[in-house]
Amino acid sequence: MGPKEPVPKYSINDTILKNIREAIGSIDFGSVEIKIHDSKIVQIEVTERKRFDDIWRIEGGGGI
Repeated sequence: MGPKEPVPKYSINDTILKNIREAIGSIDFGSVEIKIHDSKIVQIEVTERKRFDDIWRIEGGGGI
């Protein structure tokens, strides 16, 4: 007999999962932070980063 899986103290509904998927799909670079309070997801924060590496190579300036 294998080890028993722990019973989670929380449940994640389909709406929360949909919002997490949308948050991840909406950015190319950045982070998605999930805030938890009393074992429940209460907030999703998206921080998007804009990268400009290629523009400097194209223009040959290499920076400011």
